[in-house]
Amino acid sequence: MMSMTFDMKPLDPVLLQSFLTVCETLSFTEAARRLGLRQSSVSQHVARLERRVGRRLLERDTHEVRPTPDGEAIKPFAREALEAGRRIEHYLRGSTLRGRLRLGVSEDFAYTALPDILAEFAMQHHAVDLELTVGLSGLLYEQYDAGDLDLIFAKRRKGDARGDVAWEERLVWVGRPGLRLSQQRDVPLVLYPPPSITRIHAIETLERAGRAWRVACTSGSLAGLRAAAVAGLGITAHSARLIPEGLAEVGPPEALPKLGTIEFVVVGGQSHQEAPRALAASILASAGRLVPEVPARRARAKPVL
Repeated sequence: MMSMTFDMKPLDPVLLQSFLTVCETLSFTEAARRLGLRQSSVSQHVARLERRVGRRLLERDTHEVRPTPDGEAIKPFAREALEAGRRIEHYLRGSTLRGRLRLGVSEDFAYTALPDILAEFAMQHHAVDLELTVGLSGLLYEQYDAGDLDLIFAKRRKGDARGDVAWEERLVWVGRPGLRLSQQRDVPLVLYPPPSITRIHAIETLERAGRAWRVACTSGSLAGLRAAAVAGLGITAHSARLIPEGLAEVGPPEALPKLGTIEFVVVGGQSHQEAPRALAASILASAGRLVPEVPARRARAKPVL
């Protein structure tokens, strides 16, 4: 039993890092390799930490290394201490950007990694006051043109060449899995209200193909559209890689006219202001985190006859 000491000085993060790395690898040799240290240095770090807390933290023998009950108990606290240190460093390394940044984001990204990307930006640029507006792409363009938003991340508006392309996306018809439209004369649509870009795209596509349609539900939110589509009220046009849970692509592809592709763009990134330029660059660099692969488990709806 090691004697208990009551030293009020903070624990050395270097010692905590060596201890946690040994716990993760269950090997002093591997821990030393990961940390770029000598094995003897890692052993000394753990020994110093044990003397400092007055407890045995690791069991060692010729065959294995494993945490003691006390070692297991302090692992989450050690991780929190190291993470707090990293957050402090990140904060203090933050940029000199200042001021208010008004960002408009399409509803399409409500359930993606975008909140994490924005949180990372806010942490790095802690003096920027970020104001977020989530809405329809068409309305975001109107607010941007009126000077009410500094930057928008949305679908490209027809005929509008502004913005940097984050990616091009295939639009597909989606609905409740198993939905059949064979008994309906008109294609029932679940749509955002005007000036929704996907609304315009869906209606124009059907009219070009000579297909009759009707609006079965209108909702200003993605949650509302999803609820109506899951209930089987109709189908809607949606990004192929951002299909909401509970919905599936309507197939086979030739049953309804193909919707083609649409671009997601960041508009305002060429601003003379530094904050919008920095956030635009961050979003564009992180585009891969926002667009998951189509899950293999997602079922297709039955053919639309």
